[in-house]
Amino acid sequence: MNLRTSTATIYSGKGAWIRAMNIGIIGMGGFARSHHRAILDLESKGECRLVCTCDPSIGNFADMSREMEFSTRGVALFDDYIEMLDECREELDIVTIPTPLPLHAEMHRACVERGLAAYLEKPPTLDYVELEDMLGVEAGAAKLTNVGFSNIIEEPRQALKRQILSGAFGPVRKVSFRGLWPRAASYFRRTYWAGRLVLDGRLVLDSCMGNAMAHYVHNALFWVGSGGLYSWGEVDRVQAEMYRAHDIEGPDTVFVKALTSDGIELRLALSHACAGDHVQCESVACEEAIIEYDASGCYTIGRTDGTREMETFDSGDILARNLSAYLEYVRGDRDRPISRLIDSRPFVVFCDLAYVAAGAIHTVPSAMVPTHKDAEEDDYFASIEGIEEVSDRFLEDDLFPSEQGVAWGRAGGAAGAGDLARLSEVVAGLAAR
Repeated sequence: MNLRTSTATIYSGKGAWIRAMNIGIIGMGGFARSHHRAILDLESKGECRLVCTCDPSIGNFADMSREMEFSTRGVALFDDYIEMLDECREELDIVTIPTPLPLHAEMHRACVERGLAAYLEKPPTLDYVELEDMLGVEAGAAKLTNVGFSNIIEEPRQALKRQILSGAFGPVRKVSFRGLWPRAASYFRRTYWAGRLVLDGRLVLDSCMGNAMAHYVHNALFWVGSGGLYSWGEVDRVQAEMYRAHDIEGPDTVFVKALTSDGIELRLALSHACAGDHVQCESVACEEAIIEYDASGCYTIGRTDGTREMETFDSGDILARNLSAYLEYVRGDRDRPISRLIDSRPFVVFCDLAYVAAGAIHTVPSAMVPTHKDAEEDDYFASIEGIEEVSDRFLEDDLFPSEQGVAWGRAGGAAGAGDLARLSEVVAGLAAR
C-alpha cells in the first residue's frame, strides 16, 4: 500500500515515532456514532486524524457535527460515500464501515478497489455466497480488512486460548453460550432491515444469533479453533430450533447445537424475547477444567481436582482498542488484523446452517409472551414464558424446547455442511410464510 503523506507523528513509547493514520468514516447514525467517539478519542492521543465522513441524511446531523467539532477538526462532510472516497482517496489510509448490513459488501468493494484499508463492522454478511464474493474482492486488497468482532482482542481471552492449545486443561469437549438480551419493540423498528430475512431479493438474516450476539457466536468458534491462537473451528453438523415473539420476519430466539470438524460440541441459547438484565456467559468445558467467561469483566476456572480460580478484568473501550490495533496493522507494526474477513467464514456458515437445520421459524402464541412497559425507556418488552429456565435446561440437559414439553416448543431439524446450498431455497420458504 502506498501510504499517504502526513506531517502528524507521535512517539510510540517504544523508541520510535509513528505516523498518525488518516481515517474516513462511512455513516453518522446508529453504531457509526460509536466509531466517531472512538476515533475522536484516538485522535486526541495523536494516533489518527478524521479526514472525512458522510451520510445520505447529512442535514440531520447538525447537532452531532457541532458536538464532534467537525469544523474545528477540519473534517470534510459528504452526503454520498462514493463521492467522499473519490475526493479524499489520496489523503485516506483507512475507512471504517459501521453501516447497515445490506450495504457492507458494496462499500467494502468500493474501499478495496480504491486501495483503502477497511475496518468493517460485524457481521460482514450473513450470506455465505456473498462472503465468498467479498473474499474474492479481498484477494486484490493492499491491506487485509478487519471485521469488528471486538472480543477477540481481550488479553484474558487470548491467554486462556493459549492455555487451551497448550493442553493445560485437557482437550476441549464442549463450548456453550447463554445469551439473554432483552430488546424493546422499537429495536425492531429502528431500521429498514431489522428482523428481516430477505430484502430486495437478497439475504439479510438479521437475528439475535447473526447480529446483536454475533460476537459470542464468533467467540464460541474461537475457543474451539485448533490451528493456533487466531483460528476458528468449523461446524460439520447443526441442529436448531428458531422462534419469534415479536412481529418480525426472522427469529428473535434461537436454540442451536453443532458438532465441529474436531468433534467438539457447541450449544447456544440466544434470545431477545426475555426480561431482566443482559446475560452473556461463555462456558468452555475441557477434560480437566471448566472455564466460565463473562465479557463484562470476569472469568472462573473450576478444575476437576476441586480447585477454583477467579479473575476480573477491564477491557476498557474495546472498540477504540480494536481500531487502534488496526491502525498498528496498517502502519506495519502488527502482522495481521485481529479478526480478518476470512476468519468470518466459520461464523457465517454456522449461522446459515442454523436456518437450514431449523427449517421453520415458529411464532410463539401471544398468550405465552407476557409484555411489560419499561418506564425508563418508555417502551414495551416481550418475554417468552419460561425462557430463562428453558435456556438453562437446553444447555445443561441437552433438551431443545420441543423436547422439554413447553407449550410453545416446536421441533426443528438438522443439517450438515453439504446442505449449505439449500440456504436460499429454505430462507425463501421462511420469508413467504
